[in-house]
Amino acid sequence: MAIEVVDAPAQNRYEARLDGGTDVAGFAQYIRTPELVAFVHTEVDRRHEGRGVGSALVRQSLDEAREAGLRVLATCPFYAAWINRHPEYQGLLYQARSSVAD
Repeated sequence: MAIEVVDAPAQNRYEARLDGGTDVAGFAQYIRTPELVAFVHTEVDRRHEGRGVGSALVRQSLDEAREAGLRVLATCPFYAAWINRHPEYQGLLYQARSSVAD
């Protein structure tokens, strides 16, 4: 089974399709700024759960964030857990920094 992941900016989400089909097997909703992309919700169609659709969405979207030089805010629990299990992506995470000195 081939999973194709594409950015659908008009819908503010990445979409996964299987074997060249047109039906969306899963998606990852995001909010993007010039410096940051926040992944807020991920959903995989029940018929396709357990087939790597969610992982493909996360990996492709994070790879594209890295290429674009964006920091990542993983408010979606699926994204947060996936990144926690893949330390090679933890460097993308947004770290709040205060500019106020004590």
